[in-house]
Amino acid sequence: MQTVLGIRFRNPVLAASGTFGYGIEFEKLVDLNQLGGIVVKGLSREPIDGNAAPRLWEARAGMINSVGLQNIGARAFVKDKLPLLRKYSTPIIANVFGYAAEDYLEVVRILNDAEGLSAYELNVSCPNTKHGGLAFGVDEAALSELVAQVKALATRPVIVKLSPNVAAIEPFALASERNGADAISLVNTFISLAIDARTRKPRIGAGYGGLSGPAIKPIALRMVHQAARAVKIPVIGIGGVACGEDAAEYLLAGATLVEVGTATFWDPSAPVRIARELEVRLPEFGVKHASELTGKLEL
Repeated sequence: MQTVLGIRFRNPVLAASGTFGYGIEFEKLVDLNQLGGIVVKGLSREPIDGNAAPRLWEARAGMINSVGLQNIGARAFVKDKLPLLRKYSTPIIANVFGYAAEDYLEVVRILNDAEGLSAYELNVSCPNTKHGGLAFGVDEAALSELVAQVKALATRPVIVKLSPNVAAIEPFALASERNGADAISLVNTFISLAIDARTRKPRIGAGYGGLSGPAIKPIALRMVHQAARAVKIPVIGIGGVACGEDAAEYLLAGATLVEVGTATFWDPSAPVRIARELEVRLPEFGVKHASELTGKLEL
């Protein structure tokens, strides 16, 4: 058990947004009380149907997806999903997204009044439709303004989920911290393209998609390390975590917590398994508690 952002986490391994639904769908497959936390799939101010199929493509060492942020909307989540999650002791973190700052703010307003949430995670990889379609997460000024506005409104800790599709991660980590973020999580998926040579068309209905899974882990580890050295707020590591040793590597790189995403597609219980593997191997890593690993990379 460790406390981060004033939240008590049973272990440092969380289910990542977009790969574990709203959490409640997995209650017959996984003991949700054994998870460190659940980051629910992204919530928008209104329901979104998502992108055209096919939405997933299995790459050689990961997965490309372009689901299109399909979700039932924040109000329906509060009404239909969140009450079912309250019977569990696992911290629930709401992932929030929008296409303009007002969208994020409206979702946060809706969620502020809901019981059973521990924090918000802002997905800043969405295109800012009011400013030319450039993603918030690759525009330092837009990111700063968004984080400041959300933080002023939010009644819970704010985590900013950073995009890896930037030349350097440190300015965006610092901009998040400077404008009030309580923590940052990284990385989101890498923009990618898979092509069917026979049809001469993309293998994803929307064309480009987001690459996740083991293929991105070395790059994500590097970015987590760079971000963790730049900021004083907690860092949550994401990208290709598939076993306990992967989780330990992220902690060593500077993460306080980790999120498991793609691995849950082939093993819904992956976050619980990974937490157990990490716990069992702590003596091998020379520590008694997972928190002792954070930031201990010798470089």
